[in-house]
Amino acid sequence: MMVERVGRDVRMGDVAKGAGVSRQAVYDHFGSRAELMVATVRYGDNVLGLGERLRRYRAAVDGVERLEAYVEFWGRYIPEIYGIARALLAERETDEAVAAAWDDRMRAVYDACRDIIERLGRDGTLVPGWPAEEAADLLWTMLSIRNWESLTRERGWSTDQYVDRMQDLTKRVFVRGSEEP
Repeated sequence: MMVERVGRDVRMGDVAKGAGVSRQAVYDHFGSRAELMVATVRYGDNVLGLGERLRRYRAAVDGVERLEAYVEFWGRYIPEIYGIARALLAERETDEAVAAAWDDRMRAVYDACRDIIERLGRDGTLVPGWPAEEAADLLWTMLSIRNWESLTRERGWSTDQYVDRMQDLTKRVFVRGSEEP
């Protein structure tokens, strides 16, 4: 329903009807519309095998490998979640439940960015002068769905091109010795 309606007007009653249960049953299980939206997005991640897709990132032994693995994962994952992401983006400014679901997922992306930057710092490979929080903020912004959308949907980049260029760019910005072309 979120994708079909581009995030608009997905009510608890609609979900109950679609699931063949009472509205009260949906509230009993989820508690609120915000909890339902968060659970919906997390369920989608589960169906798409998020845990397995993050295996290479989680197994990476150093910050550079972690950065490359995460950029590859995220660049290939966005096209699969783009429909729901568009729906959430369209409604998050006016719908608290949708905003909660969006914030939950973007917090997970930010946490990965923070982890990567901290790992680079511990490895001694973070470009000098970057405060960890600012570097994590910038990495998170560089990997935003809006930026992906601009490059792939509006400028016509392929997924492979996006992944390759973003890996190169993020290393140049954050990894010591990668600054030069």
